This record gives sequence, structure tokens and C-alpha cells, in this order.
Amino acid sequence: MLLHLVGREAQPNSQLCSTAQSKEQAAFLFALAAKIVRISPALRAYVGIRDNVKHLYCPELGTIYRALSAEAKTAFGGSPIFTVHDELGQVVGPRSQLYEAVETATGAHEEPLSVVISTQAPSAGDLLSILIDDALAGVDPKVKVFLYTAPMELDPFSEQAIRAANPAFGDFLNAEEVRAQAEGARRMPSREAAFRNLILNQRVTMHSPFIPRMVWDACAGDITESVFDGPVYGGLDLSSRNDLTALVLIAQDDDGVWHVKPEFWAPQEGLADRSHRDRAPYDLWAQKSLIHTTPGASIDFSFVAQRLAELRSDMDLRAIAFDRWNMKYLTPSMTALGIEFTEVEKIDATQALPDGLAMVRHGQGFQDMAPALDSLEGELLNKRIRHGANPLLTWCVLNAVAERNAAGGRKLEKVKSTGRIDGLVALVMAMRVALTYAQPDSYVSGRLVAL
Repeated sequence: MLLHLVGREAQPNSQLCSTAQSKEQAAFLFALAAKIVRISPALRAYVGIRDNVKHLYCPELGTIYRALSAEAKTAFGGSPIFTVHDELGQVVGPRSQLYEAVETATGAHEEPLSVVISTQAPSAGDLLSILIDDALAGVDPKVKVFLYTAPMELDPFSEQAIRAANPAFGDFLNAEEVRAQAEGARRMPSREAAFRNLILNQRVTMHSPFIPRMVWDACAGDITESVFDGPVYGGLDLSSRNDLTALVLIAQDDDGVWHVKPEFWAPQEGLADRSHRDRAPYDLWAQKSLIHTTPGASIDFSFVAQRLAELRSDMDLRAIAFDRWNMKYLTPSMTALGIEFTEVEKIDATQALPDGLAMVRHGQGFQDMAPALDSLEGELLNKRIRHGANPLLTWCVLNAVAERNAAGGRKLEKVKSTGRIDGLVALVMAMRVALTYAQPDSYVSGRLVAL
């Protein structure tokens, strides 16, 4: 790589940069690069080594090669033409100061080149995942992606899966050691997520989510807008004033498949700061209209009420399940807009919904959430859900962890989850209210639970 760079790409003052996560890794990277020069007579004729400052340099071209640690301040002031980002998947969240500093510094050159070499990041909201998804979408023809990953549908412990993610398997990658790791992960489920991420290069979080990614992805078909011409049900998870609010609408097609349409709100002010705090690209999602932003530093729930009024006039919106939290701020706005609704105390399969829009109370404890989670899980496993792979909803789903009580009931545990789960909470409530009140006779006895 260095020979190719020196021979064709190098220009004065260029740098070889890395997003290694520590000074030790940067030093290790430099040592390997220096070793390549020392054992190559051809390179030694052109490239000198300065061990004290960890530089490689080409006197003829005036070119310097450096390995940078994760300290972003070391990257400012340079003008790299060729950059190698090593293990970018270790960046948690949508941004890296080092990555941005290095990439913006390439603007002084006509044809800069950046290469990312990394295992996949565990979350869709992490920087590397965002870059991979953008590259796979083919938006920029200058960006190429070569992704070696095991398909999620394969047996993760099979040699076929291992070979799909590791072209060097059996060559310089120790085949017996990898097989032993696979068997260890098969015996101990706690090690499976790490094995999938680090060996199979799959985008898998290190915790055990309530909904496994493979199950969720299997329901990622496109939604059909015309399905929402029929009866529609929803779930509404109202946030605190400066967080994420989620509304999920669902409607059923003639084949019994539920189509899922999520909407989210967040305050405009401080959006970038919350992106950093929650390790999620809220600002990018807002640019793509995946989030409605409201003026100011806190959500004005009148915007949510206005959207409900629009939806109520555009579709046959029968019922919305809601968490009691912050509902006192929304109902006055709904009343002011002339939205006619009736609050229903609890979900009850033995009672019909009132005429007009029903706002159905749905608790977040085991009593309400246990049957709701069972219902959603059943629909997902039977592939009777189509969610369109909305990235924000997917992020919420894969963040969620369920807690189980002594009776075997489950509820979502926000404290133990790895990020926001508001979208999943809204989906769970929407599914429960829909399965309770929409054509109940078409469902298996025992699926519907009257409280």
C-alpha cells in the first residue's frame, strides 16, 4: 500500500491517518508500517523512518506518513491525500471528531482517497453503519463498499457463515481457533452476540434485545399506503419535553399482515447535542423527514395534536393506546383543535370501542405490557408485520431489553436498554389495541387478554 501510494498518489505534506482508539494502537500501526519499509529494499530506497516522532517520510516528494491516535486535536492542521481509518466500527454514535477533522482536511486535494478497514459497528446509529448504509444505497458513485459479512439467515456457527465473513479463513486466519470460538458461542449464548459481531462481521449489539435483529429484518418489507384506507390503530408514547415522542400507526391488509407507519417528534434546539448524548443521528434523520422537529428547546405538544387532527381527517383512525405520562399536556391541545375523542380506562376485549376516536390507556407495567409483548412477538415470528425498515424505529427496536417477573410476564425496561425505545413502546401499544379490537374473532383464543 505504501509503495502504491508513493508511486502514484503522494503529494507534499500528506499523512497516513488512523482512527485507532489509543496512542498504543497508533504506535503499533506505525511499528508495522516501519517494519514493511525495513524489510523491503525497494521501499528503503525511497522512504525514511523517524522512530522518535513516529513518521515515515519520502524526501523526494516531501511526503510524510503518520499514524494518529483517537485524539482529534492531533488531526487538525494537516492536509492528507490518503487516509486509512482503522476499526471505525469502534466509534459509538453517529460522529467522531477525529474522522470529521481528517475528512474535512482532504479538501485541498483534487483526488483524495479514504479507506475504512473495520469490523461492523453493533448499532445502526453508529458512524460506520451510517457510512455503510449510505454506500449500499449508491447515492455517491465515488464511494465503494466491500462488505464481507455472514447472512443473518445462515446458521451462525456453520463453516459456511464463517467463510462468508472471513475470506482468509484457513489461510492466515487460524481455522481451528475460529471453529473453537464458534463452538464456545454455541454452548454459551452469552457469547453469541460478540461472536456474530467480531467473527461474522454482523451488525449485532452485544446485549440480547427483546426482538432479535434477524426476526425484525425478516419483516422489513415495504408498507402499502392503500392499506391505511381501512381501519387504523395507533400507539402514542409521549416523551418528556426535551426528548423523543413516538406515534406508530398500524393497519391490516387482506392477507392479515400489519403495515407499520411510525412518526417521531423532537425539539429543534439542541438536536445535535441530543444526537451525541443518545448516540443517534437525530439531525440526519430530521433532514430525511424521519423526525418532525418543533421550535424551541422542548416539544410543543400542540404540534402532536395538530398531526393527530390531520390523521383523524385523512383516515379511519379508530383507537390510539397511550401511556399516561404527559398526556395532561396533550389533551388540552386536542380539545382546542376540536378533535372529538373518548378516553377509555383500559383495554378490554369484552367491551366495544366507543364511536369516534378512542384514546385507550395502556400501562407500562407487567399487567399491560406482558400480553402486549406476547402479541407483538407472535406477529413478528409469523411474519405478519411489515415495517418498511424505518431506521429510527429499527434503532428503537434493537435497543430494547425486556425484563421478566416471577410469573414469566415481560415488560420493556428502559433503564437496562442501550438507547431510546420510544418507537417500540408505541408499536407494542398499537399492536395490542389493534389485536384486541380489530376483527377479534380471526385470532386464536388466548391471544386476546381482558384485564
